[in-house]
Amino acid sequence: MTILYSTKVTATGGRKGTIRSEDGILDLKLAIPKELGGVGGATNPEQLFAGGYAACFENALLRVARQSGHRFADGDVEVVAEIGLSRNEADAFVLHATLAVSIAGVDQATAEQLVRDADAICPYSNAIRGNVDVAKTVVAL
Repeated sequence: MTILYSTKVTATGGRKGTIRSEDGILDLKLAIPKELGGVGGATNPEQLFAGGYAACFENALLRVARQSGHRFADGDVEVVAEIGLSRNEADAFVLHATLAVSIAGVDQATAEQLVRDADAICPYSNAIRGNVDVAKTVVAL
């Protein structure tokens, strides 16, 4: 398999530390959210995952839309990813995900098909399939 892109990010200090990409573009402080007993005030791994998943899924959706003859303006498609953290029966931490997708200019059936097609090619969806529960809502506007 040919790798199309690769990046490295170094984490130090865990959830109360920092992350920095090898090129320095990503350079962030991390904090434990108040909801988990931390002080908050900085990003956390769940927010970063949600942002990456939302952006990646939207890009996959735009790609499958173009391939099926649909063109959307920037504001026509919105993907909101919500990442939740809980514990399972073994007291291990597990993630949950919700994708809320809104698409303007198509009917509901078309919107749902585009989301299914995007889910099939999105690297985040493929990485977590079978490991993370993902609920999806689709609204055609």
